[in-house]
Amino acid sequence: MDQFVSNFTNRIDAKGRVSVPAPFRAVLAAQGFDGVYCYPSLDTAAVEAGGRPLIDAIQGLIDALVPYSDERNQLAHVLLGDGVTLSIDADGRVTLPDGLRAHAGLAGEVTFVGVGDKFFMWSPERYAEYRADARAKARDLKALLGAKRAGEGA
Repeated sequence: MDQFVSNFTNRIDAKGRVSVPAPFRAVLAAQGFDGVYCYPSLDTAAVEAGGRPLIDAIQGLIDALVPYSDERNQLAHVLLGDGVTLSIDADGRVTLPDGLRAHAGLAGEVTFVGVGDKFFMWSPERYAEYRADARAKARDLKALLGAKRAGEGA
């Protein structure tokens, strides 16, 4: 499977090194990407990460905007300018830069959460809060979609 799925919590050491889960490293390798592309999430206190398909998707978003426009420049600055490609060492670890750790509040442990084409790195506490909220919203959405589907047959 070439998608990031499941979640894993790994320890982060004093130097900011953390082991990327083996299933996630396998996806990155299958994508032919040597490392992990990361940037501070725009929507959450987490780090978004992935490989070549993520970078291509970001570039596609930027390319869809008018060249030299403020919107294009702003999106490029926050998704590419604030991003970094991290090398994976022989032990499967990356070293998270201070800026990424500060943005996501990463210290002690990192929870990796796969969401298909990319994954997030969260502090376990922040992820628990986000997950509880997301589950509640997903239940509401499920009920709404079920109601719409039932109305289609009428």
